Amino acid sequence: MAPLSLKRDLAGLARLALLASCLSAAVALAQERVRLPAGNGQAQAAHAADDRLARARLIARGEDLFFNETFNGNGRTCGTCHPVENNFTLDPAFIATLKRNDPLFVAERNPALADLENPRLLRAFGLIREHVDGFQNPGVLRGVPHVLSLSTSVASFSGPQTGWSGDGAPGDRSLRSFATGAVIQHFTKTLQRVPGVDFRLPTEAELDALLAFQQSLGRQSDPVLPLALKGTVPRRGQDIFLDDTLGKCNLCHVNAGANATLGAGNLGNIRVDIGVEALLDPPAALTGEPVPPDGGFGASPNPIPQLGFGDGSFNIPPLVEAADTPPFFHNNVIATLEGAVAFYNSDAFNNSRGARQIGGGIHLDTTQVEAVAAFLRVINALENIDSAIRLQRSALKSRNAARRARFVARSAREIEDAIEVLAGASLHPDAVTLLNKARSPVTGCEPCSKTAIRKAIRRERAARGRIAS
Repeated sequence: MAPLSLKRDLAGLARLALLASCLSAAVALAQERVRLPAGNGQAQAAHAADDRLARARLIARGEDLFFNETFNGNGRTCGTCHPVENNFTLDPAFIATLKRNDPLFVAERNPALADLENPRLLRAFGLIREHVDGFQNPGVLRGVPHVLSLSTSVASFSGPQTGWSGDGAPGDRSLRSFATGAVIQHFTKTLQRVPGVDFRLPTEAELDALLAFQQSLGRQSDPVLPLALKGTVPRRGQDIFLDDTLGKCNLCHVNAGANATLGAGNLGNIRVDIGVEALLDPPAALTGEPVPPDGGFGASPNPIPQLGFGDGSFNIPPLVEAADTPPFFHNNVIATLEGAVAFYNSDAFNNSRGARQIGGGIHLDTTQVEAVAAFLRVINALENIDSAIRLQRSALKSRNAARRARFVARSAREIEDAIEVLAGASLHPDAVTLLNKARSPVTGCEPCSKTAIRKAIRRERAARGRIAS
């Protein structure tokens, strides 16, 4: 596992690499526009180039807003809870590396915001207070979902599914509107939450830019399963995952994404009650701190009083990113990937409405749980390797040495993620060795030579080849 100090050291470089990526794309598109030959038949191509240039600029603007704009609030930005250096999510280990004056901890320093968070549960479990049922009702405590692959995971026939329970955004509930809700909830100077006093609301143009940036992050499509995996245990895990009578995973996570079929065709991203709230001894509750029940979607009182407000359902997250974005489920109740897979053997799940929707419960042996987790680790490592190579290719195209170094710094973090998730279950040690060798020429090099970058790419490709064909 990478030292947390290294993660902190890469933080600034990672942010700059994102911006550099957006700006590099804009420059390349501008050059493409200039090179277009004149004459009949070129107007459409020129128009398309203009559209791509405008899109690249919009994404770059959104990136700047995401990490730097406080909206005249308490000092937080979107990146406070979605830091790029931690895969756009929070976990206790990362939180422990932050300085005491980090905006995340504003509730500890400002008496007017003392009830904005539960500082103990924030630090110990990465839980953020959310008033998804309205500010007149008690807030619930939720983990911070990553914002990767959003272009694949929000659409639904019942409307956009944002946040953990599909109702994380105000108004039309869209991803575009999500930023407005986030500012009101998390950026406020006081708990009165008066627009124009405690914060300013994002403009229409800012909402467009933030949406474009978020949609640009991570994968733009799901993998197509089955993959030609080389490891016997991950390959068995994939078989279990795809077996609709054994693992049943693919019924809700088609191609390890966030879209369901339930055996009835494409349903998009749906909400399901899988019984997480029924688990005994959730770690946060063991502290003695008040942990209100989280009823998921909806703001109406649940017929069962101890279930809070809502119908008990939560929307489905993608699984490709799962291995390097713990903890798991809406309340961070499970710390490990293997534990998250094992949850589906529990009485809490097997007695849930979600289990009934897939034709009954799931009963996997411990070895089968390990196999499914190994499969999820492997597909995450493959995505990290692919992402690292994409960044390094961008670095090779850049003529600016400083920008090239920033691309490479972010690629080094992707390599580190791949190493962590594989080594965490002793998977593909030969690939891990190659990835460590790939990391070496692109760690701490400034400027990074093209020779070093190409060497890293060759080793990453070799590592990928040890994992899948």
